[in-house]
Amino acid sequence: MTRTRSLATSLLSLSAAALLALTTAGGATAAPAASGDKEQPSVTSAAVDSTGAADYWTADRMRSAIPGDVLAGKALERGNTSSAAPVEKGKNTRIQAGKGKTTLAKPEAAVDHIGKVFFTLGNANYVCSGNAVVSANKSTVATAGHCLNEGPGAFATNFIFVPAYNNGATPYGKWTARAYYAPSDWSTYGDMQYDTGFAVMNTLNGQYLSDVVNESGVEFNAARGLTYKSYGYPAARPFNGETLWSCSGTASPDTNNSGFGTQGIPCDMTGGSSGGPWFTQTSPTTGASGLQNSINSYGYSGSPVMYGPYWGTVIQDTYKSAAAS
Repeated sequence: MTRTRSLATSLLSLSAAALLALTTAGGATAAPAASGDKEQPSVTSAAVDSTGAADYWTADRMRSAIPGDVLAGKALERGNTSSAAPVEKGKNTRIQAGKGKTTLAKPEAAVDHIGKVFFTLGNANYVCSGNAVVSANKSTVATAGHCLNEGPGAFATNFIFVPAYNNGATPYGKWTARAYYAPSDWSTYGDMQYDTGFAVMNTLNGQYLSDVVNESGVEFNAARGLTYKSYGYPAARPFNGETLWSCSGTASPDTNNSGFGTQGIPCDMTGGSSGGPWFTQTSPTTGASGLQNSINSYGYSGSPVMYGPYWGTVIQDTYKSAAAS
C-alpha cells in the first residue's frame, strides 16, 4: 500500500524547535463521553471546558500554529488507516440553510461562515480550517476529524473558530467550543474513511454563531464523482495561512488507497487547509453558497490533489448528534 502523507508533512519542513515548545497555560479540557467500539454507537462525543481558550490565542500564537494536516500523517504512521468495510451509504439527504445573508488554488475574498480553527494537542498548537453549518443549535462547525481528535487518541483543547479570518483580523470574534462530535471509527481507530468532526460552539456576547454569520446547508449520501468547490486557509509554502483560497474540480477515487473510499479533486492547497469545506451545487455566482458534502482531509507528496471523506450515514449521524446538542 502506498504510504499517505499529509499535505503539511509532504510540503512543509517543520525545523523550528520553537514551533513545538508551546505553553499550555489557559488550556481547555475535553473528556470523551463514549468509547469508540465497533459494537457501540458510531458517534463519540466530548464535553469541553473552554475557560481561557479565547484569550490563549494571541496573535503570535495564531501566526505560529502548526498546520493540522500533520496530525493526519501521524495517525497513518501509527498504522491506523482504514477498515476493509465500505463506507455506509443511505438515502441521499440535503439540509438547506435557513437564511441567506482547476488545479491551482485561487485567492478568495473572506466568507463569513468559513474560518480558521485553532487548537492544542499534545502541548503543540495547530491550525486548520472550518465552516459553520446549519443546525438546530445554531452553533455547529464542520472540520476534519484530525482537527478535533488525534485519531485515535486525545481530543483537542483550546479550540476556537475564527470566521472570516483575514490577515490577522477576526471580524466576527473568537468562538470557543462546548462539545465535540466525531465518528467513533475516527476517534478510536483513525479510520481515514471518517476523517470529519463537528464542534458545537458556545455563545459569544449573548449570541449564537448563526446569529452573527451565515451557515451552510449540508448533504449526505450523494452520488460520487460530483463537481466540488473547496475552501481553506493553506499555511504551508507557498501560502501563508492569512487569506482564504479555493479549488474547483470533479471528484475521482483515491486509487493509491482505494479502501479509504475517499475522493479527490485537483488542488494544490497545502497544510492549514485541513477541515475546509467542499461544496456541491456551486457556480461562479453562488460561490460558497452550495451544500457542504466533505472536507479537505489529506494529499500525497508531489501530487496536486486534495482528498476528502465520503459523507455517508456515519458522518450524517455524527452531524445529527452535534446539530441537535
